[in-house]
Amino acid sequence: MLNPMYCLFEYASKNNYSLQINPASYINPHHLTYFKFVGRIIALALFHNKYIDKGFTLPFYKRILDKPLTMLDLKSIDEDFYNSLKWVKENDLEECGLELYFAHEFDVLGEVKIHELKPGGEDILVTEENKEEYVNSMVSWRFTRGVEEQFKSFLEGFNEIVPIQWLQYFDERELELILVGIQDFDIQDWQAHTIYRNYRRSDKQIQWFWQFVADISDEQRSRLLQFVTGTCRLPIGGFSELMGSNGAQKFCIERVGKENWLPRSHTCFNRLDLPPYRSYEQLKEKLLFAIEETEASDKNSDQFKMLLYYL
Repeated sequence: MLNPMYCLFEYASKNNYSLQINPASYINPHHLTYFKFVGRIIALALFHNKYIDKGFTLPFYKRILDKPLTMLDLKSIDEDFYNSLKWVKENDLEECGLELYFAHEFDVLGEVKIHELKPGGEDILVTEENKEEYVNSMVSWRFTRGVEEQFKSFLEGFNEIVPIQWLQYFDERELELILVGIQDFDIQDWQAHTIYRNYRRSDKQIQWFWQFVADISDEQRSRLLQFVTGTCRLPIGGFSELMGSNGAQKFCIERVGKENWLPRSHTCFNRLDLPPYRSYEQLKEKLLFAIEETEASDKNSDQFKMLLYYL
């Protein structure tokens, strides 16, 4: 039922194979019943420690956990939409002569609809004073457009099996790991399909990086992959089939910054910005902090393992 051909779910974009609810799913008169059933099945898989074949977008997991969604969450599922809102935030609309209103057109199955972001929104001009409200409203709408009832039904089914409050200690990345599982990683395949910018394969930082990958656990490798690509799951074909915002995009390590900087990631381009650290110990410390502390939800691993045990 997760297969997009059934029209309940769709891929986040042409280059992102994570799933999200399809706004056109209403074409099936029984779609809400199906979503409630899917919610039960996903919760049963979680309860019995079984993995699902396809993963959802990170914003979808955040909605399950009732965590606030931000503009940055848009970047992984709709970069064009994200960039347009970013431009609105960073530019003076009056100086640019751009007229925007608190309404937005969108297309569903060839039918153009207009959604008002607030009552009377078609007649409310976006100004420098109210554009923050406009951007926040657009972000909220983008994640819920045409799928409010579907998600509510999914959540009802899920909550019947696993009460949402049981998951309060998890973040969206941990929930993804629990549902889709931890893969066995072929490090040679990873190395063979990695490219370098401002580094050479023989540089000591690159040698240290692959030593780090070999030394850590599969769970930590999943978090590293998640940190750099936005998902902990690999395509069936392995690292050679990684996709980015512009199509096929290999795992990339780029030399950026100073030795006291933390690593950064660009998930749309599967790129890791790796500073020129002076020792393996320094590289290991910085990378572990980036993948476990920066992206986690400030809980220690003992709590995490205990919750896994009780689930």
